[in-house]
Amino acid sequence: MYILVTYDVETTSSEGQKRLRQVAKQCKNYGRRVQNSVFECEVTEAQFTMLKAALTDIIAPESDSIRFYHLSKNQNKRVISIGKQTTYDIDAPLII
Repeated sequence: MYILVTYDVETTSSEGQKRLRQVAKQCKNYGRRVQNSVFECEVTEAQFTMLKAALTDIIAPESDSIRFYHLSKNQNKRVISIGKQTTYDIDAPLII
């Protein structure tokens, strides 16, 4: 499944800055950053459950928020981007 993960973490304290880094690190394990607090991910149902659980354990629910948007393959191809291109073709081969 394709998902878009967005988050807003309070960073006025050092604890908040640490949570922000931890959230970003978890998201990087499952997808690619397309904007500062936005990741595009292709995950299985099990991976999605694990990601959601990991992020739930990291954030402070009274001050932080995370949103997950489910996308179909067709919706992903209808993304319109203006400006610096930071996205990638999720179906293209990944060369490391």
